[in-house]
Amino acid sequence: MRRVAPAIALYFLSPFVAEFLLGDFPITMILLILPLSTMYGGGALFIRELTRRTGRGWPTILLLALAFGVVEEGLLTQSLFNPDYVGAHLLDAGFVPALGIAVPWTLFVLTIHTVWSIGAPIALVEEATGARREQPWLRTPGFVASIALFAAGCAAIFSFSYADGHFMAEPAQLAVAAVVAVALVVAAFLVPARTARGESEGEREAPGPWPVFAVAFGAGLVLFGAELPPIWVGVAVLVVDLAVLVLLVSRWSARGSWGAWHRFALAAAALLTYAWHAFFQLPVQGGEATLNLVTHIVFALVALAILGYAARRVRTHGQAS
Repeated sequence: MRRVAPAIALYFLSPFVAEFLLGDFPITMILLILPLSTMYGGGALFIRELTRRTGRGWPTILLLALAFGVVEEGLLTQSLFNPDYVGAHLLDAGFVPALGIAVPWTLFVLTIHTVWSIGAPIALVEEATGARREQPWLRTPGFVASIALFAAGCAAIFSFSYADGHFMAEPAQLAVAAVVAVALVVAAFLVPARTARGESEGEREAPGPWPVFAVAFGAGLVLFGAELPPIWVGVAVLVVDLAVLVLLVSRWSARGSWGAWHRFALAAAALLTYAWHAFFQLPVQGGEATLNLVTHIVFALVALAILGYAARRVRTHGQAS
């Protein structure tokens, strides 16, 4: 169990963050984590294990996570193309007929899958494993099982989504989504296996973990507040916000002093961003005002407990090294 414990933790942390900490479901529907874990947990495990087995790092993980988002929202739920997905009218704002998508929703949902559904859970569990952070956690049968679980989860999500309204995107839309997903997977294995540390960057000090946390948390505030200004101003703000964060983290992580606490700070900022945002999120299904409030408080406390445990593990491994 000790050998596979990180894999089990990631398998359940990914759906918890992706759907429950976000605020999509009340605590009374927590057992939905079991079917949701097949796609989210199986996908996160598959992406993480494939990346580490091939000796690659975070650029590969994030590109594969982005491909995961395109597959889920473009091919499975098809929320990128469905104007009445779960009755939320996600395409009303910023819809571009020539593209067949709403730009704000597309940018937003692909970002949250990349960062929160896949990236943050992988980062948090990896940092808690110390010396095993970049090692495979599963042997070949377990790795194959993660692929099978992910495939089964994808089939289930497609079936449930199609049953709700029987929407099917145009063949050209599905083809473009598939091509984009494949291109992202190819790009994930064309990037360098490890981020090169230039001499100038390697010699410079990275900001401390707290400034990194503050920048990442601030970027989350902007991300979830970008819908407030006029729509295309919000899109511009969102693009700039993401570009600045990617640029800063890319530069900082190439510096010699970048380490476990910096990576933990990024993951912690992501979880706490979802925790505060959930209080302003209406659930997709079920829940009334009191239940929603209790749910958000409980899940926020769970997120804090997870971060506290991970921080202790990071501290322990740091003292042992």
